[in-house]
Amino acid sequence: MLPVQQTESPAAQGWWLYLIRMASGRLYCGISTDVARRLKEHQGSAKGARALRGKGPLTLEFSQLVGDRSRALRLEYRIKRWSKADKEKLIRGEKTLADDVEAVVAD
Repeated sequence: MLPVQQTESPAAQGWWLYLIRMASGRLYCGISTDVARRLKEHQGSAKGARALRGKGPLTLEFSQLVGDRSRALRLEYRIKRWSKADKEKLIRGEKTLADDVEAVVAD
């Protein structure tokens, strides 16, 4: 999946939840205000997540704008607890974040 084009400044748009696929097929979930920048950091910068170091090549599989930082953090926590099968369904469009976003808002 190609990164979503951001037309405004990243911070003005809010926070994004994203899934990155490692060479092994494992999926990594994270949040950022600028997904393209964060992917570049993961791919070769000391600022990238330790979990992704040496796991390349990395592919952005999914990204979605989810709101403010607090909501993004809570949603990231929930997605990280999903099974790999559920994350794959999200990537294929067979599952949405809608139910989880509403649950996070209710927290």
